[in-house]
Amino acid sequence: MAAWDLSVTVEDLGADAPPITVSVTSDLHIGGVILKLVEKSQVKRDWSDHALWWEQKQQWLLRTAWTLEKCGIQADAGLIFMAQHKSLRLGLPNGLTLRLRACFSGPVFRTVLGICKMLNIRRPEELSLLRPVEEKKKKKDKDLSEELYDLTEVPLTSANIDPGCFPSYPVSRPCLYNGMPAHFADSLKTEKVYKMLSVSQPAPAPEAIAKLYRPASVVDKAHIHSRWLDSSRSLMQQGVQENDRLWLRFKYYCFHDLEPKYDVVRLTQMYEQARWAILLEDIDCTEEEMLLFGAIQYHINKLSLSEPQTMTSSPAMDDLDSALQGLEVKLDGADSMYFCFRPKRLTLKGYKQYWFKFKDASISYYKSKEESLGEPIQQINLKGCEAAPDVNVAGQKFCIKLLIPAPEGMNEVYLRCENEEQYSRWMAACRLASKEKSLADRLFQSEVQSIRSFLAMQQTNPNTHTDDSMSINTHSLVSPRYSKKYKVKQVPSRDEHLHRLTPRILEAYQNVAQLSLTDALLRFLQIWQALPDFGISFVVVRFKGSRKDEVLGIAPNRLIRIDLGVGDVVKTWRYNNMRQWNVNWDIRQVAIEFDGNVNMAFSCVTADCKIVHEFIGGYIFMSTRSREQSDTLNEELFHKLTGGHEAL
Repeated sequence: MAAWDLSVTVEDLGADAPPITVSVTSDLHIGGVILKLVEKSQVKRDWSDHALWWEQKQQWLLRTAWTLEKCGIQADAGLIFMAQHKSLRLGLPNGLTLRLRACFSGPVFRTVLGICKMLNIRRPEELSLLRPVEEKKKKKDKDLSEELYDLTEVPLTSANIDPGCFPSYPVSRPCLYNGMPAHFADSLKTEKVYKMLSVSQPAPAPEAIAKLYRPASVVDKAHIHSRWLDSSRSLMQQGVQENDRLWLRFKYYCFHDLEPKYDVVRLTQMYEQARWAILLEDIDCTEEEMLLFGAIQYHINKLSLSEPQTMTSSPAMDDLDSALQGLEVKLDGADSMYFCFRPKRLTLKGYKQYWFKFKDASISYYKSKEESLGEPIQQINLKGCEAAPDVNVAGQKFCIKLLIPAPEGMNEVYLRCENEEQYSRWMAACRLASKEKSLADRLFQSEVQSIRSFLAMQQTNPNTHTDDSMSINTHSLVSPRYSKKYKVKQVPSRDEHLHRLTPRILEAYQNVAQLSLTDALLRFLQIWQALPDFGISFVVVRFKGSRKDEVLGIAPNRLIRIDLGVGDVVKTWRYNNMRQWNVNWDIRQVAIEFDGNVNMAFSCVTADCKIVHEFIGGYIFMSTRSREQSDTLNEELFHKLTGGHEAL
């Protein structure tokens, strides 16, 4: 073949250096081009991390055995020879910003694997990278630079992998030295950084909190979720440059195989993400719940500032089901009782009292106890249902919100209990029935007790006195909405504000003051997970056949259609009723088919449809994980479910 000249820019020689021209033939492979470049540069160094980047095509040439002809490269290609690992500024859930070396050539999924392995965060498939929401800065703040913690000298353990290869990554328990990975124990500087990763940090000043982005509507929340990077493509392909800033966040709210002993960083960052979601009002909660969250935060802050504590696991906290789903508990002998009942369609008519009977995995209701020997008005099968709490202990409101599977989606039913004892037993019964378990289950009593304990934590003791009143910074413990509520308008002094809010937090604090650091973190996450809006990511969409924009909520186990104007749930579909979903990449439309010949399609308004496709496929992937196979991570399956037509 005839030889021709190929000009390649070598990034390490500097921006002013001219390109290196090498003589090649079309049957020369990529590895041969790299060899010629290295020889002609006459620079002696380790080039093993370098690869060719094709700027015009926005792609890496990582298959070194492929020829120039097969890659489609001609003399005007304009290639760049650069390092695959570059410096990246990474914002963590706890507010720290790290500078570290990350892979810019592999898919983001692998980049996150490498970052999480270095930071000692297990189950990295639950996290991803997104572009940060820039905070509004005043002119006088423009000279302030963020504090960076440099980890660029810490080695990345992942090796370069052929882009066509999908290995099963080991995700087993790490080897720790003095409570931390060996690469953090090499110096006092990195050891300090690891302690900041694994211990909850003091909250910033109120002025700094006020500058943080706070979503004002569901549309604002939808715009945040439009910033997730594509897991199938590399950082370079998505326009991320060296030293750019990205956020590392938990994306999929399915926390698998949680072990406090090995998951110190993971648990702490999970807590921090939950904490800031509540403080910045990204998720709604009641006043009682907010005060309880504030009390647990105060307790965690006190423990974190005292002697270093080791995360421990107890028999009751061995896996995620018990650690984060302690509210899923069970009922004793009374299986018949009067309830106030309100189907969703009768919202305006309020609650009406019926006699309910619970048998097997279904509930039946009648006009009265006397008529319970005959046919019920309706029998509701609770298999696969969801039972969410709607509770206000101070107001003596004990409601159960049931989402019942139906061919066209999910129907909502509300049960209003007379007291917390009735609520505890029936909430437990509904949770059991959703998993096809009966009231005779051997764990019934312990789970009922767990619900009672949760309710007890929301009870306050106004006669409690403590000397800690002046040490609480209430601005960092509750959201601005509740902070303003307790501020006295006539006396706008900060001390008066603290005087009113501090006793309420300390009342709730008495119920959690005996918890260990590990149990306090887990309890905070447990209550967070029980919130009605937990784990829902929002996207503004346009459903096929509709003339208006609506909101699609993507939860760990279901899709939710929400009216954008009033915020009401229109319909719910569960993933386990999904037969298939497809994306028409030409018109950017997602189509989903459910059991019972139920079909729906929509186009995305605030995000690329690839983000929605990846969320759905990602949650289905999370559901395939099992405790028996928890030592490996099947990347090939993840890309099959999330990659779309551009999958590797």
